[in-house]
Formats: sequence, C-alpha cells, structure tokens
Amino acid sequence: MLLHWILLGVGVLVAALGFFWRRSADSKIRAADSPGKKEKRARSMATIVTCIGGYLVLTQLISIIFGARKNEGFGFSLWPERIDVHGFSLSMTVVYMWILMAALIAIALILRIFFIKRFKELPKGVQNVLETIVEAVQGYTDSTAHGTGELLCSYVLTIGALLVGSAFLELFRLRAPASDITFTFALALITFVMISVYGFKRKGVAGRIKALASPSPVVFIFRVISEIAIPISLSCRLFGNMLGGMVVMDLIYSALGYGAVAIPSVLGLFFNVFHPLVQMFIFITLTLTFINDAIE
Repeated sequence: MLLHWILLGVGVLVAALGFFWRRSADSKIRAADSPGKKEKRARSMATIVTCIGGYLVLTQLISIIFGARKNEGFGFSLWPERIDVHGFSLSMTVVYMWILMAALIAIALILRIFFIKRFKELPKGVQNVLETIVEAVQGYTDSTAHGTGELLCSYVLTIGALLVGSAFLELFRLRAPASDITFTFALALITFVMISVYGFKRKGVAGRIKALASPSPVVFIFRVISEIAIPISLSCRLFGNMLGGMVVMDLIYSALGYGAVAIPSVLGLFFNVFHPLVQMFIFITLTLTFINDAIE
C-alpha cells in the first residue's frame, strides 16, 4: 500500500510538471510571430508527460480504493459459457446472436417503415448512407462474382451486418459470436450451399460434374475433396482470427490489472474494430471468389 501512495505522489508531481510545462510552451507559441518546430515539439512532449502523470494517478487511486488485486492466473476456455433455460443448455454466444439478430431486425424495420418509404430522387441523410452502402456492396459483388444478381448482394450485406454486429458486442467485453466455431461453421456451410446452388444453376448437374473433372477425370476426386473442405477452411479461418483477437485483449486486461485504463481502449480499436472488419472483408471476398469459380 505504501508503494501505491508513493507512486500516486510521483504521478501528481509528473502531471503537475507536464501541466505547467505545457502552459509555458503555449505562452511561448502565442508570443512568437511564427512558432517553429521546437516550440510545437515542446508542447507535444508536455502533453505526453501530463497524460503519463494522469494515468499514473488514476491507476494508483484505483489500487488504493479497491485494494491490492489478487494475482490470478490467466484462464481461457475454447468453448463459450453455457446457461440453462427451461431445461435447455444454451451457449452464451447463441444468446448474444439472438440479441444481435433482434437488434438488426429492429433496425431494418425502422429503416423500412420510417425512411425507405420516404426515399427521394435526390438522396440525402439516411437515404444517402444506405444507397452508398448498397451500391458499394453491389459493385463489389458484381465485380468479384459476375452475373450473380441481387440475391448474392443481399447475402453479402447480411454477412457484413452480422460480423460488424459481432465485433460491436466484443467492445462491451462480451464474447463475440464469431469467436464460436459453431457460428463460423454455420456461415461457411451456408456459403457452401450457395456455391453448389449457383454452380448447378449456371452449369447444370452434368456441367458441374464436368467442371470438377477438368482438365482430367483423374482430378475429380481431389476437386470434390477440395470443395468439401471449403466450409471447413472458411469457418476455421474466421474462427481462429476472431478468437485470437479476443485472447490478446483478455491477456492485456489480465496483465495490466488495475492499470487497464485507456490502453485497452486504444488497442481495442484494432482488435475489436479494424481486425474484425478485415476478417469480414476476407470472408466475403473468399465467398464471392468460390462462387465465381463455381459458375465460370
């Protein structure tokens, strides 16, 4: 406890030093006709020192108020927690997915009832945002999987909404549904079905079998195995990457303890926002690529 009080005092001194240093740097900048890089660099350094001091003060205050934190080992379960609901054992990721689907359905109904009916020829506001999103998805779908129509665009947009919503849940330290292999395999299985449907629809049964046996009947069995491996590959790729990001964030929280202030939020912009968006883009791109291969 004595150490926390000492660090608290050091933090106060550092924050005060940075505060007065910044005030002095601001005064010099205002006094100068054309402040140079040296003055601006001094102000930036003073800001950094102030933030470091403030961070030290805040973390030590938390430690003093709540007491020393027990040194607990890092624990992680590959499978999500389960709850019993009227005799049924449900995974928490399933519950979160139901909540997410209810939210997406509610948003879709609100857009349909209050906004889409009022669309005008000159878009603005919400209409402008919606049309931009739809046009971007439609354009990317058409350029990657040629001549597949609006149904595939709707599927791609649905996948994107689910994965973005999944990442949004993780911002609240809830286990993202995309970090559950059952969810990613379900998405990959739907993709596999759509690959087969588009392939048979475009080429017919005979044409699809002939394409799998090209350029030689010898490769037919290997092509079939590679087709069956598609949902496994897609699901494991998405699952592994999403799970890895979640584990990294849990490790950061566990390692920092009471010091997990501000730093996890900054890192979360990558692991909970940018990283899931990249994985969403990869999953959608692979989906469209496989469908395009099946119809060509």
